[in-house]
Amino acid sequence: MEKAVVLLSGGLDSTVCMAVAHSKGMELYPISFNYHQRHNIELESAKKVAKHFGVKRHLIIETNMDAIGGSALTDENIDVPEGNPDREDVPITYVPARNLIFLSYAMGYAEVLGAQHVFIGVNAVDYSGYPDCRPEFIAKFQDLANYATRATAVEHKGITIETPLQDLSKKEIVLLGTKLHAPLEYTHSCYKGGEKACGVCDSCRLRLRGFEEAGVKDPVPYENQK
Repeated sequence: MEKAVVLLSGGLDSTVCMAVAHSKGMELYPISFNYHQRHNIELESAKKVAKHFGVKRHLIIETNMDAIGGSALTDENIDVPEGNPDREDVPITYVPARNLIFLSYAMGYAEVLGAQHVFIGVNAVDYSGYPDCRPEFIAKFQDLANYATRATAVEHKGITIETPLQDLSKKEIVLLGTKLHAPLEYTHSCYKGGEKACGVCDSCRLRLRGFEEAGVKDPVPYENQK
């Protein structure tokens, strides 16, 4: 059985991404990050998702990206703005170099495990405008990864960055998650981090639109819905 490291935030996309890896019969090793994010409630969702899939180990890495700052997701002094699902600019909720850092951890973990795959739920169709979700970034990181570890550069063992949601709309992601029986009821996508999703931030509005267009009821509660 091939092994897969899965970046699992606890959100919709990462959970569906994990369901895709599971559907391929891979042995799953989710990795999550407590980077002192405003919405660290998502880690509780990630734990529930990992338990649902019966994984051997759910690794949670502690890192302090709030020390860098510059993002509404890590700096409590910066308000999370009301969302725009058609945004094309990079919003203040962007966390500088987050996926670069997370993928680097995942590559190291994959090497130790002998895993052949690293799954990440990035998406470049319905997303918040983050540069590290684009296919160009993934392609460049793959090039770098091929030279970055003993497994890839010396032993010539392939570790492939898998992005099964890259070209899907939120509607298509919801439909795929439903088809694969992903535990969408456990997911948390809201940037504000309350017990209920706010319903108005970028992430909530993209998610709500995806469920509406898919004709599927979103199983999580909201404070507001626009």
